[in-house]
Amino acid sequence: MTKAGVNKAGELAKSMKKILITQPRPESEKSPYFELSRKYSVELDFHPFIRLEGIPARDFRKQKIEIQNYTGVIFTSRNAIDHFFRTCEEMKVNVSQDTKYFCITEAVALYLQKFILYRKRKVFYGADGTNKSMFDVINKHKGNEKFLYVCSENQQDNEIVNWLKNNNCEFVLAFMYRTQSTDVKEILMKTEYDLICFFTPSGVKSLFENMPRFKQNGTVLGAFGSNTSRAIEEAGLKLDIKAPQPQVPSMVAALDQFLCSLLKKK
Repeated sequence: MTKAGVNKAGELAKSMKKILITQPRPESEKSPYFELSRKYSVELDFHPFIRLEGIPARDFRKQKIEIQNYTGVIFTSRNAIDHFFRTCEEMKVNVSQDTKYFCITEAVALYLQKFILYRKRKVFYGADGTNKSMFDVINKHKGNEKFLYVCSENQQDNEIVNWLKNNNCEFVLAFMYRTQSTDVKEILMKTEYDLICFFTPSGVKSLFENMPRFKQNGTVLGAFGSNTSRAIEEAGLKLDIKAPQPQVPSMVAALDQFLCSLLKKK
């Protein structure tokens, strides 16, 4: 499953052949992931570690949340956006054009274009993909806003919840989907990966649900998002690759930078 004790950068560069991306395979062959694979002669495997199940409108109604009463919506992922607008459609809720959207990253914010007319005066996002930068933006615009934090039934970000509480924000948690671990035991058992990339804290949780005795043993780990980074480190694992950052806005860019640095150390 993992490489046994790779220590030196030179050795690591030579052995960096198999990378596991814990997301579905991109539909387009023009994906930058495939360009990365060709550039560095590395093999990329795509296996999602989690799946999301939408909470049906009939079950969401039990939460007794009147969506139209909230003026600001907080999104930490594209999945949250998908399920927010799905729920609104199922419940025949017309979202006000004056609703403000607060997003963890610019990439998440831009995804809103799939559902709304994107206007800067109502779409805000953090500067560097951290909760803190999103809090800074919310703080500037919170005024008399009532916030709807769209999240998973079984995975909320306590840092966001605590910040909203401590800053006396009026808010509610809107559970619109639930996260389930996928069965990837066979994949992890039969293949030794040199590098594994995670995109959500739930993906890290899935790793240990599939492999309770997981030992890193030199496997390089990458994380997209500050919450994912924190989940990896809190699990007692070493984190080598972090995105987004100013110079590496995506996981592909972070991998490119990392693999390039290994070649220079050869």
